[in-house]
Amino acid sequence: MSLFKVLNDFISNSDTQSITAERKQTLSQLVDYIQAKVNDGESIHINFICTHNSRRSHLSQIWAQTMAHHFNVKNVNCYSGGTEATALFPMVASTLANTGFEVKTLSEGKNPVYSIKFSENEHPVIGFSKRMDDDFNPKSDFAAIMTCSQADEGCPFVPGAEKRIPITYEDPKAFDNTSQQAEKYSERSKQIATEMFYVFSQIKK
Repeated sequence: MSLFKVLNDFISNSDTQSITAERKQTLSQLVDYIQAKVNDGESIHINFICTHNSRRSHLSQIWAQTMAHHFNVKNVNCYSGGTEATALFPMVASTLANTGFEVKTLSEGKNPVYSIKFSENEHPVIGFSKRMDDDFNPKSDFAAIMTCSQADEGCPFVPGAEKRIPITYEDPKAFDNTSQQAEKYSERSKQIATEMFYVFSQIKK
């Protein structure tokens, strides 16, 4: 069940006290969705959606899958998608690798495919940019988590979603090609990790 040691050390320093009461209220919708599925013994499908499926939606997908494993919440399948496909931004892969994930590039090109592992014995998350309705993603019975305000406003309806929950994050893209780039990506990743830690820590099995 164990995570890679560096990753486990990072997670063990999660400070959920840094999450405001207002933010916990936002996250509670996802907690309630997961808890209801656990109570009914159903599989849990969560699709994190952003405009370009390049940064925040990937970080959210990977951290949610990792925290589900960490807290031993079974039958959780996390996905990500966009209103359009672009590419997983390389700084996202670097940020995850620096946190302790094992990141490998499976294919190069305009839209590279990455293998992102959090544990020796678990399936890696396959990371690449795709539309939210891509064949790689579920078609029905999933929660759509809107990770950017643009996608949240631009997608009032997500086909197949049984629940739509806006949990939006600031875009680290604003700091691309600046001296603060690595710091800001790390900051955003840590925020998402902490919030997904909180969400899955609330689940009663």
